[in-house]
Amino acid sequence: MAITLKNEDDIAQMRIAGKLASEVLDYITPHVKAGVTTGELDRLCHEYMLNVQGTIPAPLNYQPPGYPPYPKATCISVNDVICHGIPGEKTLKNGDALNIDITVIKNGYFGDTSRMFIVGEGSILAKRLVQTTFECMWRGIEQVRPGAHLGDIGHAIQRHAEAQGYSVVREYCGHGIGQVFHDDPQILHYGRPGTGIELQKGMIFTIEPMINAGRRDIRTMPDQWTVKTKDRSLSAQWEHTILVTETGYEVLTVSVGTPARPALAAATA
Repeated sequence: MAITLKNEDDIAQMRIAGKLASEVLDYITPHVKAGVTTGELDRLCHEYMLNVQGTIPAPLNYQPPGYPPYPKATCISVNDVICHGIPGEKTLKNGDALNIDITVIKNGYFGDTSRMFIVGEGSILAKRLVQTTFECMWRGIEQVRPGAHLGDIGHAIQRHAEAQGYSVVREYCGHGIGQVFHDDPQILHYGRPGTGIELQKGMIFTIEPMINAGRRDIRTMPDQWTVKTKDRSLSAQWEHTILVTETGYEVLTVSVGTPARPALAAATA
């Protein structure tokens, strides 16, 4: 596993890319409402990236081995879609819960973040799952410091999700990021404390837990991208890009509209 530690120049560029990715989410927030299609949200994000920011949407035509090229600028995953939802004709309705995942490229560096949105009022179940998943991400972030281990992050996330009766998706994880979209290390959202590689100053990676209201099992749609819960239960995801600093962490995907860190009760073993 070749993990690239970032220097000060890299970190400065990643702060820029991360802020820009988060600003796309700020921009699109007022447009997320009943009656709009996911394709229209994608179009608005794409135009904002190109015309306002001068960024490149990293997902567009992204093609890992064995996959067709991804056809859109963003991933928009609604209700039982866990991740990689392809924007299109789907019209949002009151009560829908959706994740909008943004990755931009600026000056050769990738900024990657996602947020959850609820259209209209939303059910108690949806609001509780979205909030718990947000807390899961932050419990993972709070583990980040030099000398900690990747298993500490996964354990904190898994413990909080399962304590609420939810499950953690295993097939998808966070990842190293910089001048490469998906790099080492892989950041699992489950695990045991003290296991996995030791964190070092200069590492940059995403923490992006996918939490299901039902079972953790998945099913992949014929488009080879869209991943849904097998039992059709609701799923939620939040994502930040994190830098390991000398004494802890810095969240790089921050802008004016970024939701604040939640108040986290002391975790129980």
